[in-house]
Amino acid sequence: MIDPLFWKDRKVLITGHTGFKGGWLSHWLKNLGAHVNGYALPPNAGHSFYTQTSVSHSLLSNTFSDIRHLDAFKKAMQLAEPSIVIHLAAQPLVIDSYLDPISTYSTNVMGVVNMFEAVRSCSSVKAVLNVTTDKCYENKEQLVGYQENDPMGGHDPYSSSKGCSELVSASYRKSFFNDSGVAIASARAGNVIGGGDWAKNRIIPDAMNAFANNEKLLIRNPNSIRPWQHVLEPLFGYLMLCQQLINNPDTFSGAWNFGPSLEDAQPVSVLADIISESWGDNAEWKYDNGEHPHEANYLKLNCSKAKNILKWEPIWTLDQALVETVKWYKAFYNNENMSKFTLEQIEKYISYESAL
Repeated sequence: MIDPLFWKDRKVLITGHTGFKGGWLSHWLKNLGAHVNGYALPPNAGHSFYTQTSVSHSLLSNTFSDIRHLDAFKKAMQLAEPSIVIHLAAQPLVIDSYLDPISTYSTNVMGVVNMFEAVRSCSSVKAVLNVTTDKCYENKEQLVGYQENDPMGGHDPYSSSKGCSELVSASYRKSFFNDSGVAIASARAGNVIGGGDWAKNRIIPDAMNAFANNEKLLIRNPNSIRPWQHVLEPLFGYLMLCQQLINNPDTFSGAWNFGPSLEDAQPVSVLADIISESWGDNAEWKYDNGEHPHEANYLKLNCSKAKNILKWEPIWTLDQALVETVKWYKAFYNNENMSKFTLEQIEKYISYESAL
């Protein structure tokens, strides 16, 4: 459960707040009464969840800078005086990591090092959550879900960089933070979907752009299986975990998986079918048989630790997540107030959580 009293007036620093996950998290934290400080690159000039939902209105302070600029980040953190740091800033795309591996590694690895170095210089911080990805695991295309103690790896530069990020977190926790009063955790979420994701080469924004223009959605790997989940699902877990990092640091420091129910780890083709049906208007998809870089075919997470110890559970099924996602994009294309619509979806999710 999320405790509103815990978050009221609590100072939080989010890196990557101009991104998809960071924007949703900023709105949710503001709704809980937290004082949210953001540090990230400026939002994209085109479609941007940050701009479309007025994320800036949820922020106490807003710094546009690069996580690789250590001095600037140290200054922003010391001014914000957060008790909790949630690190989301990253180069998040597999295909882009093939195109620019140097930037991917410098952002996703040295950016994490800089984040921890800034924390070391800021006495107000009591908990840090480093958000990575399910792709941090050495993927053996196994049928069972990966657990937190499975080895790190990664075929492509993005996945590899996130495995490195996890190793950096573990090293800093053991080397510098074990006896410092600062709790360190990492979170490995599945493939998140939801309104306001405009990143290229992701199925949801690709589908919404195609359907809005009366075009067919092109699918690169229709048989690839992924742990799909609405963006609010892992954010719910992050908030619960941050509470416990403050309240019970010894128990909750370490790595955590946040993924969907096993039945919601489905092939891309199933996702495309549901999206097309939810959109209506004879929306369709077809196989893109061009040449594409390597991407994993099969990936599942074992979330027993989060379920048994943190008492976190996924709330929305894949069908529900996709219906709510399509509703968001249709509201956007209908020129509705997307800040209001986003907050209403958060409230709707909370009402489901409260009913459990």
